[in-house]
Amino acid sequence: MARPVTLFTGQWADLPFETLCAKAAEFGYDGLELACWGDHFDVQQALKSKKYCQQKWEVLKDNGLTSYAISAHLVGQAICDNIDERHKSILPDYVWGNGEPEGVRKRAAKEMIATAKAARKFMDAKPKDGTTWGRKPAVVNGFTGSSVWHSIYAFPPTDQAYWEKGFVDFAKRFTPILNAFDKLNVNFALEVHPTEIAFDIATAGRALKAVKNHKRFGFNYDPSHLAYQGVDYVKFIRDFGDRIYHCHMKDVWWGHGNGDVGVFGGHTDFADARRFWDFRSLGHGDVNFEEIIVALNDMGYQGPLSVEWEDSRMDREHGATEASDFVRSVDFKPSDIAFDGQFDR
Repeated sequence: MARPVTLFTGQWADLPFETLCAKAAEFGYDGLELACWGDHFDVQQALKSKKYCQQKWEVLKDNGLTSYAISAHLVGQAICDNIDERHKSILPDYVWGNGEPEGVRKRAAKEMIATAKAARKFMDAKPKDGTTWGRKPAVVNGFTGSSVWHSIYAFPPTDQAYWEKGFVDFAKRFTPILNAFDKLNVNFALEVHPTEIAFDIATAGRALKAVKNHKRFGFNYDPSHLAYQGVDYVKFIRDFGDRIYHCHMKDVWWGHGNGDVGVFGGHTDFADARRFWDFRSLGHGDVNFEEIIVALNDMGYQGPLSVEWEDSRMDREHGATEASDFVRSVDFKPSDIAFDGQFDR
């Protein structure tokens, strides 16, 4: 069979877990990538309760669903970022604390390690019927934040030594996290994305080098954040194929604005018609998903294809249903024979 199709729950966190599970099954998904916000996956409850993870699996199983990853984007953002008032709205109170920046960063790092422990516990849990759901290794998707993203445009003049401090800071903060992940057999998959330490091919390579190619550091591949920047999103797969631990399917439209706004967004809202780029429901943007599937097949990726649904102009239930069908229509198994092998005698 082709790869499982899952739905990332981050954009659905306003819905109770049970409600979303029922809807995802109706939409045609095989499983969920659980966000660590809303009530979809509570890290602290997973660690404290003996029944929490099993209960999550029971609800998934009752709806014919599975899960391959959990996602900690929000807390991850605070680990390396220059903290400001915006972070308060995305962090649990116990991570935000009094808002003192270094304290926030340290508590966020501690929470990320706790997330790995919760992910391991979740993936090893079993429903009451004894079915083994364990996935080894477990995967935690997320962000890292960045202390140097604000200097993306090099003025005042910015030299490589200045940027290198950002990668050194990232390595200092994330290496202990990755070591903890390693002890638990959990992979961290960074969603390469503007505002993160890695936001294109060059910075992804530099981030890997910064953590000395730590085996637990890889990527949650998402073409939408690369394409509108002008980054070759298919080349990313071929360059980092052995580091792609999870894959988002998400579309983006770019290059069709009215000329008022460039790639930096012009401080406009999503769905503003002046924008140079905007996220679109799968199949309605400019990403070439056929080439992505070919590259994923060439690199041997057999994990889930997780729909991260974002489109400010479309009803999300319509879009999520359509997106599930779209992913199944573009995905295909790699060949196990040479196409001209039948001529061999």
